[in-house]
Amino acid sequence: MPKLPLFPLNTVLFPGNSLSLHVFEDRYKLMIGRCIEANQPFGVVLIKRGAEVMTVGSTVEPYFVGCTAQITQAQALGGGRMNITTVGLERFQIVALQRDQPYLTGEFELFPLKIDQPEAIRRSARLLRPWVKRYLNLLEQTEKIPFETKRLPQDSLALAYNAAALLKTSPMQQQELLAAPDALHLVESVYALYRKEVTLLKAILLHPRSEHESRFSLN
Repeated sequence: MPKLPLFPLNTVLFPGNSLSLHVFEDRYKLMIGRCIEANQPFGVVLIKRGAEVMTVGSTVEPYFVGCTAQITQAQALGGGRMNITTVGLERFQIVALQRDQPYLTGEFELFPLKIDQPEAIRRSARLLRPWVKRYLNLLEQTEKIPFETKRLPQDSLALAYNAAALLKTSPMQQQELLAAPDALHLVESVYALYRKEVTLLKAILLHPRSEHESRFSLN
């Protein structure tokens, strides 16, 4: 069974979306260097237990559904450190973890989404698109960050993955989306989350917290 070098992170990568990383740990400098030399992707997996920066004797446990990442750009910074840009390729599932390298690897198999109801997926994606545009427009007002909604993908599955990546939600919730059992479930789940988040953002804009309240955030 093929093996894949794994990069456990506190973030979720979706197929078709980009991820930039600063590589500074020795184990990952070695891993990324090997991937660049062999033109090989690595796997991005969300951390279930442990930390991104590992200390001597520490271990990390990832979720078993991740996304392969292809390095598209690499900038050397000296001392083996580098900044890299990657793009998500395909969903995969870890069959068995391996700890025989300085970095984590895993036996894996690709885990493509089932597309059993293509017309229902297209219908749900048509419903999702305007909600993504509303969300991005509201986010632009609340965070003053411009978004180009014309660049949203036309393909239904690509739109769902892109929308899942844009959504400002918890990594756990994004992991649930990445691990969706089929394409229709993914699109419908993303659609439901966007309806909820648009409602919340509208409430924030209509009833902004006072300066006094903002000092006592539950976070």
